[in-house]
Amino acid sequence: MTTEATGVREPTRASSGRRASSGRRASSTTDTSSGAAVDERAAGPAVPIARSLEAILMVADEPQSLVSLAAAVGAPTAAVRQAVEGLVADFDGSDGGTRRGFELREVGGGWRFYVRPEFDPVVRDFVLTQNPSRLSQAALETLAVIAYKQPITRSSIAQIRAVNVDSVVRTLLGRGLITESSTDSETGAITYETTELLLTHLGINSLDELPLISPLLSDGQEGFDDVA
Repeated sequence: MTTEATGVREPTRASSGRRASSGRRASSTTDTSSGAAVDERAAGPAVPIARSLEAILMVADEPQSLVSLAAAVGAPTAAVRQAVEGLVADFDGSDGGTRRGFELREVGGGWRFYVRPEFDPVVRDFVLTQNPSRLSQAALETLAVIAYKQPITRSSIAQIRAVNVDSVVRTLLGRGLITESSTDSETGAITYETTELLLTHLGINSLDELPLISPLLSDGQEGFDDVA
């Protein structure tokens, strides 16, 4: 009887052991599946990240580094790099898609949208025909700063004028009166200079023919206004 009882109990323990083992395997599978789900969730935002980066770069006036982009979207730099590479391939039509009229280009240690060179004439003609011919006072002042201080960065122009000049610089670029000349070796910021078109509008052959600005500045002989 004891033997029979033992015989009954042994299979029960074995069965229980198999169920426990099976449970552990199921738990392991669940854990693995959960881990995969976590990984998928971690990789899933790649599409939202790409769209967020696309939106940010669309309004950026200066090249944006991977670090600044990562901070903007709250994602790891490696994920942002992968998303940027995906955007580059997408706009280039590398995967059989449509090649866009613009490209995402790395310039001066950062990324920024640019019109593809083959479309420059079309864009230039559009901008020149869509914009009114008369420049605003703000645009004229900014153009004067660039003409006399070139090459000069956008931040330096803003410091001299004590106002934000982003929209004005975009206007002058669209008119073809200024152009991006280089990048600052220390900050990586884009520098601007005037174009031949400005010389044509002014009726001069070179910037050396610009009037001296020093006679127009106060020398302080008549004193200065008191500052409260």
